[in-house]
Formats: sequence, C-alpha cells, structure tokens
Amino acid sequence: MTDPSSFDPRELLRFYAEAGYDEALEESPVDRFAEGKAARAVVARAAPPAPAPTPPPQSPREAAPARPAAPPQPPQQKAAVPDEEQAQRARALAREAKTLDELREIMAAFDGCNLKFTAKNLVFADGNPQAELMLVGEAPGRDEDIEGLPFVGRSGRLLDRMLGAIGRDRTSAYIANVIPWRPPGNRDPSPLETEICRPFIERQIELAAPKVLVTLGNPSTKLLLKAQSGIMRMRGNWTTYATASGAEIPAMPTLHPAYLLRNPAHKRLAWRDFLEVKARLSG
Repeated sequence: MTDPSSFDPRELLRFYAEAGYDEALEESPVDRFAEGKAARAVVARAAPPAPAPTPPPQSPREAAPARPAAPPQPPQQKAAVPDEEQAQRARALAREAKTLDELREIMAAFDGCNLKFTAKNLVFADGNPQAELMLVGEAPGRDEDIEGLPFVGRSGRLLDRMLGAIGRDRTSAYIANVIPWRPPGNRDPSPLETEICRPFIERQIELAAPKVLVTLGNPSTKLLLKAQSGIMRMRGNWTTYATASGAEIPAMPTLHPAYLLRNPAHKRLAWRDFLEVKARLSG
C-alpha cells in the first residue's frame, strides 16, 4: 500500500492537466446547456427588432416598368406507378396468347410493369419448351439481364450440374422465372410487380404443359403453389399445380441454387428432391 505522506500533489495536478481537466468540480451539478439557452433568450428579448430597409427614392426615369405576372405553371406529373389496372390488363393479354411465341411477343410489348424500363432485356425462358420438366425461379440477376436468358450466372451453372446429376440438361428441361425483368439492384420485386407478372408465368406453364413442375426457392413456391409455409417445410413434398384450364401438374418445391451457393451443406436436401423428380419422370 502506498504511503500517503510520500504522495506528491503536483503529480496529481499534472495528471488532471494531461487528462483535460481545467476546472474544479462544484458541490452540485450545473447544466451548462440550460445556462446557454437562458442567456440567448435574454439577449433576444433585449435586442430591439431591426427596422426594415427603406429603398432609396427613384426618379421617374429610373423607375423600371412593372413586369407582367408570370402565367401559372401546370403541376408536374409524377412518375408512373403500376396499379391493379395493369394487373388486370396483364391477365387479359396473357389469356390471348395461344402459343409460347405469342406470349413472348405480348410480354415484349407490355409496358405496364416499371421493371421493364430499368432492365436491359426480357428474360423469357431457356431450354426445350416441349420438355417434360419445367423449372421456375423468381427473377433474373445481372448476368441473366445481360444475356436475356434465365440461370446463366453462378446459380445457373449449379443448376446445370443439378440437372446433369439426374441425367438431364437444358435440351431436356424448360427454365423460366416468375418475374421476366431484372429488378434494379437485384432488389426483391414488390407485391404489385409480382401480381402484374403472375398471369404471364401462369400462362407460360399452361402452354408448356410439363409433366413435372419444379419451383426453385421460396418466392416462386409461395406464388405458384399458394403455399403458406416456408420452403424448408415445403421442399421434398409433392404437391399439385392447377392451371387456369383445370389441368393438374405434379409439383416439387426445392431450394434455389443461389441459396445452395450460400449454404452448401443443404445441397444434400436438393439432391433428394431431384431424385424424387427423376423417379416421377421415369415412372
């Protein structure tokens, strides 16, 4: 224990100075902010109001003629926002398509979804439209937007390997997305944007008429299969997709390849799902 008699007060003062203490503490706390506000209020009340500046007198020659008042400007129009009317329009247009080629032309000309104006290309589909197997994801990414084809980036290469594991490739499968235009910055599509695009993918499935439908990931599974549960509970369980004409297609929800790239340990789950798909197609 340090002997108090050997303590040098100058060392303590030097410590306080180096630490930034420049005032002695008072017996009770003082609110310096309140003091500053009170002082400014007193100064404001004491100061007389500043007189308005008086313009110098002008001679008749110096006085400029009064300018006529500017006409009122029309209100600026806001950017267009998709609404329920566009969703109804999409449903009517989708019903008119009798072939996949007609549907592609209708979607290319459709201007009711704002995503079209920020995307580079319409990402309609890839693969063989006569194939027994159809896979549907959510929306294109950057690589897909550039090439105009679904699943061509890293997740697409993984999907190709998953198809190859069950003896298939893009010549024996048909691949599409719920949303055919890339959302800016790969953001999630809004519910209204999804609702506007829904009739197109539903008609696309109906016209392709696959023997088996695979929904890749949570968004496409919930939208197409009207599911309330998450993908981890839905995956691996057969369900049915019903078209507008009443046809029923066996559907298998599974994990999205992009999710598997982030969680490689779950590839074994997707492998089981694809084995189920292979068995159903073989049977």
